[in-house]
Amino acid sequence: MNSDEVKACCADAYTKDVVALLLGDSYHPGGTALTRRLADKLQLAENSRVLDVASGRGTTALLLADSYRARVDGVDYAAANTTLAQGAAHAAGLAERAVFVTGDAERLPYPEGVFDAVVCECALCTFPGKAQAAAEFARVLKPGGRIGITDVTAAPDQLPAELTGLGARIACVADARPLPEYADILAAAGLRILTTERHDAALLRMIDQIEARLNLLRITAPARLTEAGVDLTAAPAVLDAARAAVADGTLGYALLIAARPA
Repeated sequence: MNSDEVKACCADAYTKDVVALLLGDSYHPGGTALTRRLADKLQLAENSRVLDVASGRGTTALLLADSYRARVDGVDYAAANTTLAQGAAHAAGLAERAVFVTGDAERLPYPEGVFDAVVCECALCTFPGKAQAAAEFARVLKPGGRIGITDVTAAPDQLPAELTGLGARIACVADARPLPEYADILAAAGLRILTTERHDAALLRMIDQIEARLNLLRITAPARLTEAGVDLTAAPAVLDAARAAVADGTLGYALLIAARPA
């Protein structure tokens, strides 16, 4: 499977309603609380122009537009997500502050130096071309602008078999990298690392939430899980393997802030 096919597969998976049922509104560990911490670290001001890369159904972008009064552009690989996010912006009365387009993180459809900040939550780990995406983040930032990332961290060569393969890539695990490697990727794109934080407990909480929701859906909507390709037989072992990997430090979650030099 080539990189475009991987991106299309991941994007398609995240348009499915069952994913929202399993992951909740934010689709990432830490939820809106961690998004607010990220926004505070970015020092967003009213009318800051922000790019949300892999914006999904718009949860992060709409929070930044509403609570921080930022002007947010969201870009997502899946046209279905773009449509849903724009609809949510209209419903929330935020259509003038949040605009969504379909596009590729590795070929962002924006000119150089237009954004005060770039955010990318739980998505860089899924990009086949991480270095290219980081270079694009840096390109569209204004001098002095900041990038904020929250993402799954992993030691790829130590992951158990249950956490490898395409399904694990879609779940933001199989192609995740150690925190220092993410920092190196951003630094290689010309960005200066300002802050790194571990938030592994947020990942454990999400694993627990997925298990609880999965058990409920197993009873109330098993057909929807089957239609979405969820392997109910394998799921418990995957969740147990993920918990063990967090416990031994193989798997985690992190926040990074970097800046384009002024």
